[in-house]
Amino acid sequence: MRACTFTVLIVLAIASACSTSEKKKDYASLPDEQLHKIADSLAQAYIITDGHVDLPYRLKVKNFRLDREYLGIPVETKEGDFDFVRAKKGGLDAPFMSIYIPSRYQQQADMGKALADSLINMIRFIADSIPDKFALAGSPDEIIANTKAGKISLPMGMENGAPIGNDLANVKYFYDRGIRYITLTHGKDNQICDSSYDTLNTSNGLSPFGEKVVAEMNRVGIMVDISHVSDSTFYDVMKLAKAPCIASHSSCRYYTPGFQRNMNDDMIKALAKNGGVIQINFGASFLDSVARRNDALRDSLEKILQEKKLTSADADAQPIIDQFARDHKELFSDVERVADHIDHVVKLVGIDHVGIGSDYDGVGDSLPAGLKDVSQYPNLIYVLLKRGYSPADIEKICSGNVFRVWNQVIAVAGH
Repeated sequence: MRACTFTVLIVLAIASACSTSEKKKDYASLPDEQLHKIADSLAQAYIITDGHVDLPYRLKVKNFRLDREYLGIPVETKEGDFDFVRAKKGGLDAPFMSIYIPSRYQQQADMGKALADSLINMIRFIADSIPDKFALAGSPDEIIANTKAGKISLPMGMENGAPIGNDLANVKYFYDRGIRYITLTHGKDNQICDSSYDTLNTSNGLSPFGEKVVAEMNRVGIMVDISHVSDSTFYDVMKLAKAPCIASHSSCRYYTPGFQRNMNDDMIKALAKNGGVIQINFGASFLDSVARRNDALRDSLEKILQEKKLTSADADAQPIIDQFARDHKELFSDVERVADHIDHVVKLVGIDHVGIGSDYDGVGDSLPAGLKDVSQYPNLIYVLLKRGYSPADIEKICSGNVFRVWNQVIAVAGH
């Protein structure tokens, strides 16, 4: 828990004085205004970690240059989904910076290693250049220390293991560079395993080399991320992994039948047996099968913006997008549906195996109403309180579950 204000201490004292059943009853029955205040306080009291924020690739596309104002210092930027001011407002302490390697880089000689290094360098540069606001983090203990110092931690996860190439030594190389989870693949089968988005089934799961990669990740202390992998790859990982795994930005297939990118109930149960955590993705196509089918509506929104000579990144576009979302709820989903996914995981396997993996800056305009950027995590906490989750439950969802997994991975590696 971060350094708390007097108000937050009062809230937590009241919470700890109640039994679990009393907390559920008392919080759920409070007036909305009071419940929102408690949600805001808890967002500031508890460390919030988000398993997947695509800021690095967004900055690369924008031809990154260090600019404190562009990163939301001292005022929010309205650019993308993340900046410092909005993160502080929402209580976000440790967004995992996604070192995203598009599948096309798998065809290059270095399989994306140079791109991975450049994105890692970018995050390191931000932390080194703005040390009063940001800091690198390689463990939960470092995040806790950074949070107490008022800094936002920038742990890193690599989305697509392609840059490992065919050299197992690159696993340790990327650990030393600060990578703390690796998503084994992305949109295409690679040298490690098969992708949920591909149809080739190149290795029918993990390749022989991929089996060595998983073992080496466990040995070195990098979390194995099974988002994006095929079902057969997932079960291969579950058989081999000697440490708990994460799904850094996946949701429940229960609500999106046929969408292989999400996890079905048996997979969620297997991940829980492994000790792992599924971190719920906020993208509309991950939340609701109805939203996934509305390409025509998305095209309509794009046409409206084009007619006004706007792009989705323009500040003047946001009111239009918000109104379109209100008119077409089936396209954008909402914070209640995110809570539905959390409920589903908890019903299946308990409170200890679910977290947050928003995919901010990675899913475009498809974010749900009430969770449009990093300032709005309190809205999710409010809904969870309304549904009977205790403050202790919410702390686990915010960071406790992921920290437990991460610390177990560190222990298995012997660090």
